[in-house]
Amino acid sequence: MQVVKAVVSAIGADRVAVRISPAIDHLDAMNSNPLRLGLAVVERLNRLQQEVGSKLTYLHVTQPRYTSYGQTESGRPGSKEEEAHLMRNLRKAYQGTFMCSGGFTRELAIEAVAQGDADLVSFGRLYKSNPDLVLRLEVNAPLNKYNRKTFYTQDPVVGYTDYPFLNKESGPKSLSRL
Repeated sequence: MQVVKAVVSAIGADRVAVRISPAIDHLDAMNSNPLRLGLAVVERLNRLQQEVGSKLTYLHVTQPRYTSYGQTESGRPGSKEEEAHLMRNLRKAYQGTFMCSGGFTRELAIEAVAQGDADLVSFGRLYKSNPDLVLRLEVNAPLNKYNRKTFYTQDPVVGYTDYPFLNKESGPKSLSRL
């Protein structure tokens, strides 16, 4: 919170966003009660917003990805209900723009925003494998699958730069308008 306060005081709350991952389970980083941890952070961010009289740009919360994988990276099982409970409680508690990410498809993202579970949905891994992701989502085109093993390599050819763009020949008929 000291860092967030310092940045807010230097550039204004409306130019600051915060990302948290209370349910992270990666490289031995995890918390036994992600909901309590997330709510504690949200409470402090809400208090800060009240103190400065301005909202942060957004709060970005990463989901535990149970929905996509059925378990966390370390193998801890989880359920769609557990994930929804965590995210809905954080969304309900946060007084500002709420963004989430983690295993979303186009349909799940639309549903999350329509149901008020999020104001924004972000895509990370799918952006790496779909350099034209916005267009693909707009026209409901198929998405390239990503190869996570190539995300952080020294190889200048395989990974970030070798995923194909959608083109008129391979895309849906709705691309003909472009």
